[in-house]
Amino acid sequence: MQPAGFEDSAHPDFVCQLNKSLYGLKQAPRAWYSRFATYLLSVGFTEAKSDTSLFVYKRGSDVAYLLLYVDDIILTASSTELLGRIISALQHEFSMKDLGDLHYFLGMQVQRRDDGLFLSQQQYMVDILARAHMADCKPCLTPVDTNPKVSATDGAPVADASEFRSLAGALQYLTFTRPDIAYAVQQVCLHMHDPR
Repeated sequence: MQPAGFEDSAHPDFVCQLNKSLYGLKQAPRAWYSRFATYLLSVGFTEAKSDTSLFVYKRGSDVAYLLLYVDDIILTASSTELLGRIISALQHEFSMKDLGDLHYFLGMQVQRRDDGLFLSQQQYMVDILARAHMADCKPCLTPVDTNPKVSATDGAPVADASEFRSLAGALQYLTFTRPDIAYAVQQVCLHMHDPR
């Protein structure tokens, strides 16, 4: 269909051809992913079977992993030379900049240590507390009852069910680095359909 305001009455059957997708379009994320993935496959990366946003490069002893999330990329390689070559090739093909070592990605803080990487979601937790209007609450140990006796109909419905669901989803993401709260979060998620 012709876009509203740009109808050509002399040629009502004509349509516009999109030469370049933009951020505001519904199909932009798919077009970006397709373009980026096509390029990676052309230079020797393969798409991981378990995760379509993970690409793996293997040539002899050279190995590189590239994780793509929208327009953020984590890249690691078996050697600094290979890493430099891949970054250079990506910068030649796409407009991008190297932000250096990984420090923060998708709500996770990353610290390099002698024995590996330390992942933390401390700032993410602080943000969740602020969203829930609980930033000034005092911490305390709260063991979870493994045999809850809460009925699905106890209490009045919450004022904003979408806020409850959003916070429950945020807590689910937090369990990546805090598996100790997984059971409590699962109990909260049991009531997502009708939170009270």
